[in-house]
Amino acid sequence: MITIYADGSCSPNPGIGGWGCVLMMGEHYKEIYGCGTGTDTNNQMELLAVIKGLEILTTKLHPIVVKTDSGYVVNIFTKWIKGWRKKNFRGVKNVELIQQLDKLVQSFDKVEFVWVKGHDTDEFNNRADELANYGRTLYLPN
Repeated sequence: MITIYADGSCSPNPGIGGWGCVLMMGEHYKEIYGCGTGTDTNNQMELLAVIKGLEILTTKLHPIVVKTDSGYVVNIFTKWIKGWRKKNFRGVKNVELIQQLDKLVQSFDKVEFVWVKGHDTDEFNNRADELANYGRTLYLPN
């Protein structure tokens, strides 16, 4: 099993965004992070964090657990996505990112989304948060 701890950050919201992930498989882990475009929202960065975490994986065969403190991301894939697909994503905010993530999720054998409490005792969620905040500092305006 591969666990992805993903987090997004934006300050102000909307504003300069960053994302961060901690990817774990057994005792092995990798940290990745990056910035947005400068006109980001927190929800966009939360989505982008999961996208980047899934994109870096070289295997599609292991079960994936995405752990995030974003109720928005968890609800997309546990409550809303089937209805949105039926309506061809009409009226859905962040539709490009959601469709990109949906396509990625469907390319894996199994992806489960789990909500974790943010800014609490989960060291890897806290690390993803730190990485997302650091990612924001990488933004360079034109």
